[in-house]
Amino acid sequence: MNTPIIEINQLTKSYGINKGVFNLSFSVNEGEVFGFIGPNGAGKTTTIRHLLGFIGSDHGDCHIFGLETKAHAAEIQESLGYLPGEIMFFDHMTGVEFLKLMANLRKLTDLSKMHELIAFFELDPAGRIKKMSKGMKQKLGLIAAFMHDPKVLILDEPTSGLDPLMQTKFVELVLEEKKQGKTILMSSHSFEEVERTCDRAGIIKEGVLIALEDIQELKKTQRKAFIVRTKDDASIETLKTMDLEIIQERNRELEVAVSGDIMPFIKKLANIQVESLDIKSQSLEEVFMDYYKRGERA
Repeated sequence: MNTPIIEINQLTKSYGINKGVFNLSFSVNEGEVFGFIGPNGAGKTTTIRHLLGFIGSDHGDCHIFGLETKAHAAEIQESLGYLPGEIMFFDHMTGVEFLKLMANLRKLTDLSKMHELIAFFELDPAGRIKKMSKGMKQKLGLIAAFMHDPKVLILDEPTSGLDPLMQTKFVELVLEEKKQGKTILMSSHSFEEVERTCDRAGIIKEGVLIALEDIQELKKTQRKAFIVRTKDDASIETLKTMDLEIIQERNRELEVAVSGDIMPFIKKLANIQVESLDIKSQSLEEVFMDYYKRGERA
């Protein structure tokens, strides 16, 4: 039985026309990695601020560990790791001083995981933060979020500023934390990151949740595109008269989208002169974008 650790119930916070979140409801189960997807201004950070207890709602509520997040923020944050989308540092500090400050605030005496994460992300934290690159600061934020071994992690655009190698290492870290039974909510623009780490994903548009999907089920719905090149013009004209979803046409070549069973399409090709046939699968990003184009505010 799935046990919800993060629960959002009919959450509404309005900042004006289409700004904020509206009647938002979803949950994240214990041991699950949940992707929260949408462009800037869609309501992701507003949702996260409610989960951290930073702001109150106009209507609805949020719970973590069964506790209301505004009233029990201090208690919840003892077992919570958080990475903000825009991290504010004390620039006069060194990275080491910042991490030790975070450890002291959490009364953390065992710093072994902190040192493991510093080595894992290949970070030299000795320099002053104001001289660090965006990527180095992001690593520092990730280490601070994970180093106290929290049961729940809320990560807002966690790979922002990281190079491809470090993005891959982040994915490794998330998958390892998942093995340990951690519950993770992660807002992201990176569809590859979501595909590699998440069990489910929610898509938010103008403050409204327009889709809530299982990643593995989404993969099954990915359309395949077949690129058919024919030997003659007559064959291409015959192909165009068939009941097919044609994506584009060029010379004697058609790109055709096929969902589900491909055999009816293959049988149709038997009636024409095919020179070549190539296949490409729709990316998960394209699947999400289809949802986003179709999604409308309630």
